[in-house]
Amino acid sequence: MYARVMSAGVVGVDAYPVEVECDMGPGLNSFEVVGLPEVAVRESRVRIRSAITNAAYKFPNKRIIINLAPADVPKRGTLYDLPQAIALMAADGLIPAEALAGSMVVGELALTGEVRSVPGVLPMTILAQKLGFQRVFLPDENAAEASVVKGIEVLPVRVFDQIVHHLAGNTAIEPAPPLPPLEPESYPFDMADIKGQDFAKEAIAIAAAGGHNILLVGPPGSGKTMLARRLATILPPMSMEESLETTKVYSVSGMLTRSHGLLRRRPFRAPHHTVSNAALIGGGSIPRPGEVSLAHNGVLFLDELPEFNRSVLECLRQPLEDRVVTVSRASMSCAFPASFSLVASMNPCPCGFRGDPRRKCTCDLASVRRYMSRLSGPLLDRIDMHVEVRGVQFERLQATSSGPGSGDLRSRVLSAQERQHGRFNGDGIRCNAAMLPCHIAQFCRLTPTSSSLLKKAFDHKGMSARSYDRVLKVARTIADLAGHEEIGPEHVAQALDFRQLDAFAL
Repeated sequence: MYARVMSAGVVGVDAYPVEVECDMGPGLNSFEVVGLPEVAVRESRVRIRSAITNAAYKFPNKRIIINLAPADVPKRGTLYDLPQAIALMAADGLIPAEALAGSMVVGELALTGEVRSVPGVLPMTILAQKLGFQRVFLPDENAAEASVVKGIEVLPVRVFDQIVHHLAGNTAIEPAPPLPPLEPESYPFDMADIKGQDFAKEAIAIAAAGGHNILLVGPPGSGKTMLARRLATILPPMSMEESLETTKVYSVSGMLTRSHGLLRRRPFRAPHHTVSNAALIGGGSIPRPGEVSLAHNGVLFLDELPEFNRSVLECLRQPLEDRVVTVSRASMSCAFPASFSLVASMNPCPCGFRGDPRRKCTCDLASVRRYMSRLSGPLLDRIDMHVEVRGVQFERLQATSSGPGSGDLRSRVLSAQERQHGRFNGDGIRCNAAMLPCHIAQFCRLTPTSSSLLKKAFDHKGMSARSYDRVLKVARTIADLAGHEEIGPEHVAQALDFRQLDAFAL
């Protein structure tokens, strides 16, 4: 007796089909699982036996062999429990084989027969839809994320015998409702909360409009963290494509809840400076997304940047340049998306008060240089904007007017991004910061005056070719915010003002 059930596995953030085959026949009473199963998959035999028994079914006393194909790919996790149990029941004749046609099954089994949630359900459901499956059986807790995918029936299962009765034609499972219309996300804070700092607010708006990386340098209490956290309030809303990309990362990480089927708010990740390489970039024996991927299409905030381990910071080079992270292991290589806006903050010196007119700095030049040398030149090169955030005067804190709020800045950002979308016209480039050399040559042409100004700065500061490109990208964004098609000398000059730390690059 033979039966086959379709399931899926996940590598990186993408799913691949897995065929669960069950062969049952006379012989020595045994239960074997083959197809490169790892420990959790081999242990599924115990869970399956108990779940079937506790659901009031008799476990067959026969020779049972289950094969997970493709047999040359390692199988990990507990998501194959439910498809194995269904294949076993079908091979035993309790479920008609034709009832399994067009179905994909995923889920973990408890000893009682309860079906538990598993990570990666969203990419699996997307795969099922692409392969032409009509329905997918999955844990009830994962139904919200699966219902995001259109054109496929999502059948949530709470206990094992539900799916048996459904496939046997007894009691049908009620399909999960489609994703309801989502309300716009609101934030409990606003740029208007920040008094003063008009220059820094403008820099944040430029970073938001062009997707640029920004480093805020200023004394303690000057508002660096407040500025960083309010960047999300002026970013444009995520498109459906961006929401799906981000939700897939959180689905694979097992970080989605029953009530959150689709992420609509841009993620804001702020790891502590004690974070490890693997936690920031991703990794592990079974590669999992790190903080840079969890911040995909959102903001990665690194507070007190020099306090991070230097080896951890150097790991940021690839994602800042390529907007993707590749994690290689002996058995596989996984690519995780990492298109985020980096916002970092730091003090100007070890004591924090260098350049502050109200507090005297106690650091000598040598200690300042040692402090700054914790950030390598190649890393600073990849940060588009270095912005000084000065301490706020008492009069500004007492003032009733606080300058532009999130609504005003967001409307300017949206207008600038509309200009960018029209310019790139479906090239796959979403913002100025992601421009390739061909786009820079086409869209960042300079007037003779602007070119002369940039040449003087290039020679004086000893800028690299990468710094040159990033100045052009920032100048392009500044021109977009001003509504100008041509990059003028005032735009180049302002972009150069945001490269204040190039002199410290070591």
